[in-house]
Amino acid sequence: MGLLMTTPPSFFKISSKEVTVTLLDSNHCPGSVMFLFEGAFGTILYTGDFRYTSTMQGEPALRGRHIDRLYLDNTHCHPHRPLPSRQHATRQAARVIRMHPQHHVVIGVYSLGKEALLVDLAMEFSTWVVVSPWRLEQMRLLELPDVFTTEEGAGWIRAVDITEIRWDTLVSWNTLHPTIAILPTGRPVKVTHPNIYPILYSDHSSFSELCEFVKWLKPCSVIPIVRGGVCQAYFQKYLSSAPQALPDLKIPKPVQESVQQQRKRKVQEPRRLLKRAARHSVPRGVVYESPEEHTEKSEESMGVKVLQQNCCESAFCSEEGCTCCHTGKEKGKEELSGEQPGVARAASTVSQAPVSDEHFPTGFAGQYLLTPLNVLKQNSSQKFDKLVEDFFRRGEAS
Repeated sequence: MGLLMTTPPSFFKISSKEVTVTLLDSNHCPGSVMFLFEGAFGTILYTGDFRYTSTMQGEPALRGRHIDRLYLDNTHCHPHRPLPSRQHATRQAARVIRMHPQHHVVIGVYSLGKEALLVDLAMEFSTWVVVSPWRLEQMRLLELPDVFTTEEGAGWIRAVDITEIRWDTLVSWNTLHPTIAILPTGRPVKVTHPNIYPILYSDHSSFSELCEFVKWLKPCSVIPIVRGGVCQAYFQKYLSSAPQALPDLKIPKPVQESVQQQRKRKVQEPRRLLKRAARHSVPRGVVYESPEEHTEKSEESMGVKVLQQNCCESAFCSEEGCTCCHTGKEKGKEELSGEQPGVARAASTVSQAPVSDEHFPTGFAGQYLLTPLNVLKQNSSQKFDKLVEDFFRRGEAS
């Protein structure tokens, strides 16, 4: 969770008669914050995504503070998965670049985050970092050092969206100029292209950093915020024995009613559901497996999957000896439709929250909502408009 500020202060406080909310720098992506809640319910610290640093112990709002509940970012909460500091990871990336002095360098990043890595590498190698126009505007809003440009060829380090780090793009880039790709991530990955180099660079706390943070803060209880994570046992010895102000927090009735009304409105808005179905029908991007769901598996069985229509062209493959390599090119020439099981499986894998059929009037949903757009476009505009009009009429009638 983040609050984007161009020059974020060390903390920001909002007070009222019932509750005080203090925003603290979380050392994650630019502008990200932790929330400290104080009131009759006690004192709660919600870290959101954060990376602990010892300088946090100097925060006046946290120093000597009694914390009843700590909602903790447990992304890397596993003792057998060590994670280096970001400074050490930056040196590893620089080492890889020095091993390829004649190569261009492409770095895969998300829409926000890893900016410090890009700046450090630009300063280390005295080169511009080429970015897209919208990312350049973002860097200027963040008031970062002037090391970014949109001019192609002005620098030999380029930042791209992480979904572009794939087998087919590496092949394309290397036909123009020798190119390597750096993938800064703290998650286990399995790389199938020799020119892709994962670097253990993360904006989330390592296990040892989490232990140090909880040991210093001494909360009464720790609650992991990543679903499926069970890390309380690791911190039990660091918890305070002081009683909590209100051990069992209850959601006020007005808040419960508000949530119920919002859910009801969502069901009654078929346009939003239609857009959601269209968004989930196409496989997109890099899909990570959750480390917390596979803590007992070996790192060879965990990794990153890039799902595409031709799955053999992905940079990361979940299976050894992928059979898609023999049929992907032929399937890539076929039209995308619901009849292709391979594409259907890919789409269902990417969808994080499948849309329930009970929210849709029967008939239209099964036939059109999950149908790819290129198939819908084959229908005449008049026929499609009539179907949409009938769909919304049914929704209003129900």
